[in-house]
Parts: sequence; C-alpha cells; structure tokens
Amino acid sequence: MESIQNWVIKDLKKVQMRATKLVPGNYKERPQRLKLPTLRFRPIRGDMIEVYKILTCRYCKNVDLHLELHQDNTTRGHSLKLVNSRCHYDLRKFSFSVRNIWNSLPASVNSANNVNTFKNRLDRFWTNQELMYV
Repeated sequence: MESIQNWVIKDLKKVQMRATKLVPGNYKERPQRLKLPTLRFRPIRGDMIEVYKILTCRYCKNVDLHLELHQDNTTRGHSLKLVNSRCHYDLRKFSFSVRNIWNSLPASVNSANNVNTFKNRLDRFWTNQELMYV
C-alpha cells in the first residue's frame, strides 16, 4: 500500500510541476506563491478534520467512530489528547487511528467551535510549517 501511495504522489507531483510552470520561479517557490499545499499534506489535513469531527460528535450517533482519549489530566497541551496505540503489523500501522498527528496540535487549534473555524485555524497554524509547502 505504501509503495502505491508513493507512486501516485510521484505521478501527481509531475503533473503539478508541469501545471505550475506558468508561474515564474523555480519549483520550490511556485507552490508557496500559489498557496498550493504538498500532496503529502492533503491527506494529513483530511485526517485532522475527521479526528476533530469524531471528537466533537459531529457524526450521527448510530455510527461507531471511537478514538480513545488520554485519561491523564496532567497532559501538556490540550485536553483532547488521544492514546497512542502500538501496532506490530503494517496492516494496522497505516490505519487512520494510528497515523494521525492530532496530539501535536496546539489547544488554540482544536478548541474551535465548528468545523470551518477548525479548518481555518489548522491552515493558519500550518502555513509556515515545512509540511505544507515542501
């Protein structure tokens, strides 16, 4: 699965490089000028939005989407920290509940009142991060 994902990202990156040639500058500068995030950033952003929706009960009550919250009240950062589960097999290693980076977000981002506010805060937090444009 990992190799297929890398292959797809590599091919999409070629298309993106070709499409952005209309903007002056080298390839490293063009995505920043166009505010075009990297292909690796997009699924991570989607995962963070889904985690936010699950933890703030934005889904129907009949759907069982369980993420385990950290029970220790002395955690640094925010109160919505998730338990990092360990996995021994690749099948689980790349699953949604293991690959997220939710715990690294600051409280100012995940304390949003609604999904659009969360998205805006997340984008603002990640604007200057290497993850977004490199």
